[in-house]
Amino acid sequence: MAIHQKLQTRLSQKLVLTPSLQQAIKLLPMSTVELADHLNQELVENPVLEEIPDEGTPPEPPEQEGKTGTDQPVTPDAEPADRGDGWDDADYEYFFGDYLEDGYRPRTPTEFKERPPIENTLSTGTSLSDHLLRQLGEQTDEDRLREIGSAIIGNLNEDGYLDVPLDEIASMGPWPAGEVRRALDFVQTLDPIGVAARDLQECLLLQIRHRGLDGTPCETIVREHLHLLEPHQRPELARRLDLSIATLKEHVELVQRLDPKPGSRLNPVESRYVIPDVSVIKVEDDYVAVLNDERVPQLRISPVYRRMISKASQSSEETRAYVKKKLESAKWLIKSVDQRQRTIHKVATSIIGFQRGFLDHGIEHLKPLVLRDVANDIGMHESTVSRVVTNKYMHTPQGVFEMKYFFHSGISSAYGEHVSTVKVKERIRKIVAQEDPRRPLSDSRIVRLLQDEGLVLARRTIAKYREELKIPTSSRRRMHY
Repeated sequence: MAIHQKLQTRLSQKLVLTPSLQQAIKLLPMSTVELADHLNQELVENPVLEEIPDEGTPPEPPEQEGKTGTDQPVTPDAEPADRGDGWDDADYEYFFGDYLEDGYRPRTPTEFKERPPIENTLSTGTSLSDHLLRQLGEQTDEDRLREIGSAIIGNLNEDGYLDVPLDEIASMGPWPAGEVRRALDFVQTLDPIGVAARDLQECLLLQIRHRGLDGTPCETIVREHLHLLEPHQRPELARRLDLSIATLKEHVELVQRLDPKPGSRLNPVESRYVIPDVSVIKVEDDYVAVLNDERVPQLRISPVYRRMISKASQSSEETRAYVKKKLESAKWLIKSVDQRQRTIHKVATSIIGFQRGFLDHGIEHLKPLVLRDVANDIGMHESTVSRVVTNKYMHTPQGVFEMKYFFHSGISSAYGEHVSTVKVKERIRKIVAQEDPRRPLSDSRIVRLLQDEGLVLARRTIAKYREELKIPTSSRRRMHY
């Protein structure tokens, strides 16, 4: 079989993501903090970029424009008229004019100085293990007890429970089982009481013993009837303990005051601070979106490197080629940041227009809104809007909210208007909060109450919303006293 070479033409269509488009897509979903970190990294890697100094920073002495690398004066006539390569033919003022001296600064009103309040920064507190190890060292001089106690403390979880079996602790030494048990009893006397328990029952019994409630109905409830503490099981619990409902209530309240997670007080959840990307400022009777770009470095292209690619400079071809590449990268980065800021401002302004009632009066006036509505309003694709609202927050007169919070589906009311699902959930929460705890409302009853307000929903929809609000069923909400 002979092998031949031949040429063929083929026509096809395919989507190609240019480097500049890839960069724009990469920057769009970034939060303000992430963008600032990314730009600071680019400042380190790209020498062509430089940050515009703050207005309060004294400017650096300007470099001599008429000097080249050999300190020879250069006049405008000294530059060649014909720039043969494609780069030198470029109009620098056209491509870089907005970014050379002043750089890009958002076109937002500068007189608005209102910003979200800055909360005090919490210092890192003492951890549970540090707290227990300090007590262990202060309350015993026995080296073996300290050694085993340290091993037990090192295996406690965030709530203060010991998840590791004692025989596994013993094998770490190895230590005798009796000494491990003695060390565990000692650690369980440390503050907070209830720490190093193996389960919830042991944790509560340690606290009951510490409070001197041994032999009381509280101990009996925890030791034998812990599963009957549900509100609908109170009559059965009173019958088994031969107590009246009023007397049982006192003992149950004592049990409810015990801490089921004694270690969580010293292992608090780390506070998360949110820096809003957009601030909504009320100006007279209108709302204005102001981008929070105080942390974002303002970039420009250094004129020093721009002059290096001129044929009048004494730079080598290799140097000029390197600078050309970095200039191109810097140009697209600045343009991408510019486009990102403008897009976020457009989306935020559109959200303000749709949710004016929410900004004035709160969650009760939140309107149904989907990505398609904003996309059609600003003339962009839904995927672009989705990237904009990802991982970004908006500071409003009603508080700080994730931008995704304003997008919810809606239901049609009997009066012909669309009501946000968030508003429906808020109404369910208020109905449950105002109910009689002796006769809690069932899902069917809540359906009828909402129907009286013009909101027609199925019972399973109410059950779904109730579960999302973490509201228990009516039987679990019922109080018998």
